[in-house]
Amino acid sequence: MTFFRSGAGLIPEFPSPHENTDILDVATEEAGVQPPFGQALHVTPLVAEGELVARGAAVACLRNAPDICLVAPIPGRVARISLLPGRKLSEIILFREENGGIARHAIAASTTGAELRRLMQTAGFWPRLRRRPFGGMPKGDEVPAAIFVMGVDTRPYAPDPQQALEGREASFERGLAALYSVTDGPVFVCWPDGSKVPGVQTKEGDLRWITCGPRHPQGSAGIRIHQAFPAGLDATVWDIHAEDVADLGELLDTGALPVTRLLRIAGAGLREGLSVRTHPGADLRQLTRRIAAPGPHVLMSGSHLDGRPARWLGHRHRQVTVLPRDEARPRPHWLIAALTETAATRPVIPTAALNQSLGAVLHATPFIRALGAGDDELAMDLGLLSLLEEDVALADYALGADGGIMQQVRAMLDRIRVEYAP
Repeated sequence: MTFFRSGAGLIPEFPSPHENTDILDVATEEAGVQPPFGQALHVTPLVAEGELVARGAAVACLRNAPDICLVAPIPGRVARISLLPGRKLSEIILFREENGGIARHAIAASTTGAELRRLMQTAGFWPRLRRRPFGGMPKGDEVPAAIFVMGVDTRPYAPDPQQALEGREASFERGLAALYSVTDGPVFVCWPDGSKVPGVQTKEGDLRWITCGPRHPQGSAGIRIHQAFPAGLDATVWDIHAEDVADLGELLDTGALPVTRLLRIAGAGLREGLSVRTHPGADLRQLTRRIAAPGPHVLMSGSHLDGRPARWLGHRHRQVTVLPRDEARPRPHWLIAALTETAATRPVIPTAALNQSLGAVLHATPFIRALGAGDDELAMDLGLLSLLEEDVALADYALGADGGIMQQVRAMLDRIRVEYAP
């Protein structure tokens, strides 16, 4: 991990083979529709097993908000619908069939805020939005205090959002202008320092540009939200990827929501790295089949820092990480483990790396200690409500906590939602 004194953030270094410079278009033969990670969705299936569905057609809707739909990422036939108790969605599996077609939506010549909101929900765009505090997609009638558009991603081996927007500048500008219809507050655009800023025509004061450097977590949404417009219990803030904003613009142009995204595959478990354009819910096994190194390995949806083992590409993920599978070590006797691990104190030592791992905008040491002590009020005062697990992943790595900090953030957010949220 490299630390630069002249700027905020760190550059974590992880092994990965040389990347093939070509960008391939890959549509997997199977795809999975799942809820956003960490969010339980009570759904009503709109299709039956064996039914042929078009790409972008609704396959399920929320039981308490029928306008919010989950859509098919590929044209195909429904292979399996898996629901957990309480009709919570586990996954809907599709097998590709090209004759399924593409679902299109009627677009009015002049789209009002209510019409745009309904279009975003019925077309399957709504799950691409993420709210803070607490995470997950917004409620159907929620009006955010601000929206952050992430045109930069500083995680290791993340694909460049600017590359994903090449040739789509007009769609991006239209989607960006459309976001004002769903918020009464400002729209912030996080953009790489030194890159050309699009000339978006909008009302003065509504659009605000934030330049970000190349070091992580400068391109982390939670860090930018905490710094520019902190989220609160009574001030919800949304964030969305810039490529999704271009998709929104194209939806308004054509009536069909694009489903492809730029994805980068990296990790020590590969023979070569690769960049592809694929769809949400893509089969990670097919994506990595020809480039994975021999031997057992772990497929992760997400980056080295915040990825999770998975079969399908996550809703918001634009990275796949392949790591060699470590051989299982024999577990020590429970008493030895208790004496050497469970009872061991792990003090938070203030270091420059810890401070930089939170972008030098949070009081890192008091914040981490508040998490460990379960001090909800202090953690909220220090900026917890603007953050999610991925925003503290670099601090977790810098402390060698093996996911402990991310778990503490999620546990505290869940507790606050129950005890404090209106």
